[in-house]
Amino acid sequence: MGGGSLRVNAKLVVSDVHIGDSIAVNGICLTVTSFDKNGFTADVMPETIRRTSLSELGIGSPVNLERALTLQSRLGGHIVSGHIDGTGEIISLKDEGNAILMKIGAGEDIVGHIVEKGSVALDGISLTVASVSENDFTVSLIPHTRQVTNLSSKGIGSIINIENDVVGKYVEKFVSRQSNEEKTSKSNITMDFLMKNGF
Repeated sequence: MGGGSLRVNAKLVVSDVHIGDSIAVNGICLTVTSFDKNGFTADVMPETIRRTSLSELGIGSPVNLERALTLQSRLGGHIVSGHIDGTGEIISLKDEGNAILMKIGAGEDIVGHIVEKGSVALDGISLTVASVSENDFTVSLIPHTRQVTNLSSKGIGSIINIENDVVGKYVEKFVSRQSNEEKTSKSNITMDFLMKNGF
């Protein structure tokens, strides 16, 4: 795949847009290369196509759009960067009162970073994880989320973009690095030294 460009018809997000601005499309941070009053165009790299569900889209597919956060904005969800970790597949949809439980199957490289009651972004939508197991996780969708996003058009087998919680990824990286440093460092403190010094 050689990449290409994507044209999105949408009026609200272009009301104050500039060339070079970031707009998340289904959670994917894309850079505006041109725009008019009816929408915008963005270039898409091969890496973006490989890591996301963009290849699943066709003309007329509904997409979620979000402008970049400003320092004057309220943070209503968790921090989402628009850098997709990978994709998952919707494996079940179950009614639960006024909500729908959506179960997503994904690889260990994705699910391994998800924690129950933590945050995950699906197609750019900040959601709370209801439960997680070895190969899948479940989120609960309220009516408002289904009404204002493309999740209402998704069914079993649909591919969805996943962005794990960025704070959790950094914590894991730092803890892993610290653990590796401790394993490789040679300390002068031995059990013999500790015993001689009253420990």
